[in-house]
Amino acid sequence: MWQSYLNGMLVAAGLIMAIGTQNAFVLAQSLRREHHLPVAALCVLCDAILMTAGVFGLATVLAHNPTLLAFARWGGAAFLLWYGGLALRRAFSRQSLQQGAGQTARSLRAVLLSALAVTLLNPHVYLDTVLLIGSLGAQQTEPGAYVMGAASASLLWFFSLALGAAWLAPWLARPATWRLLDLLVAVMMFGVAAQLIGVG
Repeated sequence: MWQSYLNGMLVAAGLIMAIGTQNAFVLAQSLRREHHLPVAALCVLCDAILMTAGVFGLATVLAHNPTLLAFARWGGAAFLLWYGGLALRRAFSRQSLQQGAGQTARSLRAVLLSALAVTLLNPHVYLDTVLLIGSLGAQQTEPGAYVMGAASASLLWFFSLALGAAWLAPWLARPATWRLLDLLVAVMMFGVAAQLIGVG
């Protein structure tokens, strides 16, 4: 049991900690201190659901359904281009990480919907959680323990990211830092979208 648990934790940690759109979104919300803990919780919940679905059968379904994979690919590329454009526009506007008079705070609902879009419209999330983690988990002697280990890695990572970034926010609350972050987010979004469009 513990071997499967540790396997799940290590595999998931290696995938989740890589730079990705989901991590960038959590980091940005944490630096703004804008509903960052609910966002982290939502990311953990989505990861746990997708990992469970992958380990217990969805990985096989997606691997043999090119139509679903193509839909995820093109839909995800379109979303990444749109979100990257928003980040690029923010990078060239006058703003700070602090929510001042000229910056309207978004509602919890709006932020969580954005987090859902960043998570569920990104094909790499499905490749990581459903196909890769799911395929490996299906081969474990204790798949349930494997899922728990993978979900634990997700929980530790996203809450560490959310709490750590929020703690550093007073030092990072500078317009130049935020512009650089948005530029990096835009470049990353465009790069991933280009890779998706170039596949196939």
